Amino acid sequence: MTSPAGVRHGQSLVVESIAEQLYRILCERITTGGYAPGSRLDPQAIAKEFGVSRTPVRDTLSRLEHDRLIETRPRSGTFVTRPSRQDVHEVCQVRKGLEWLATGVAAEKMPSNQIADLRAEAVAALESAEKGDYEPFFLSDTRIHREIVAVTGNSRLVSARESVEPFVYWLRVLGATGRHRLAGSTRRHLEILDAMAARDVNAARAAAETHLVEVEEWTLEDMASHAIVT
Repeated sequence: MTSPAGVRHGQSLVVESIAEQLYRILCERITTGGYAPGSRLDPQAIAKEFGVSRTPVRDTLSRLEHDRLIETRPRSGTFVTRPSRQDVHEVCQVRKGLEWLATGVAAEKMPSNQIADLRAEAVAALESAEKGDYEPFFLSDTRIHREIVAVTGNSRLVSARESVEPFVYWLRVLGATGRHRLAGSTRRHLEILDAMAARDVNAARAAAETHLVEVEEWTLEDMASHAIVT
């Protein structure tokens, strides 16, 4: 699976925005499985690896903890989070609220050619998945949800969606809504996009809600069956 940050292991940092770069690198390592759930993070080792002071490391770890990707245990240290059923429920609740609203707005605002492009990409991605190439689906999935929120023009809504995106990506890498779920997800994506193309706000919102309810159900099922490795 393609890394969201595209940064190589051990890559040197430039002077500008060290904390931001460090956040992206460590976030990538967590969400792509480079740091396994439950593994311990050594702030001193991180600082030494990248040749930075403890300050940007401390700031980065604080941000990752805010994202619920790591946790600090008193007298024990800092560890990569092990996602729980409650984590899944909370993230999906946030997505339901944000994307239900955003899909209604997008049904009125998104240009028809953009909807058609997203739909064509979703269909092509499913065809690729049926031949064993799953990357196009994951790219299409991310793009659909991201552009629906972006088209609202609401910067706070976009920021709220971005705050849970690393966790959503991480669950996918761990096994949630994986390859065996692609056809179901694509079906819902097409329902959402077709309703948007018809400018049917209620139908688009209903399809989005159903999709996200199913995503939560599938993720919890995968977690119960140990398809999600934590």
